Amino acid sequence: MGAPNRPLHLLMDRAYEGNETRQLALDLGFIPVVPPLRTRVEPWEYDRAMYKRRNEVERLFRRLKGYRRIFSRFEKLDVMFTAFISFALIADGLRLC
Repeated sequence: MGAPNRPLHLLMDRAYEGNETRQLALDLGFIPVVPPLRTRVEPWEYDRAMYKRRNEVERLFRRLKGYRRIFSRFEKLDVMFTAFISFALIADGLRLC
C-alpha cells in the first residue's frame, strides 16, 4: 500500500502529552493532537477542532463495550473477533440512522 498521501493525526488524551510520548508519535510519522498542560513553559499549537472530536471516538468505544462478546473477548480467533467488531459497528451505524 505504501505511505499515506496525507499526514495521519494521532488523537491523544491530555495525560499523554509528555515530551517522550509526543516525540514517539512524531518518530512514527503521526501528528500528535494533544493540548499542552497549562503549566508548560513552551506550549505548542494543536488542532482544537480535531481534539474536540476525540470525544466521538471515546463514545464509540463505550458503545462497543456494550456488546458483552467484545468486552469479554469470547472469540479465540482474531479473525472472528475482528468479524464481530465489524458486525457491531454495522449494527451501531444502523441504530444511529
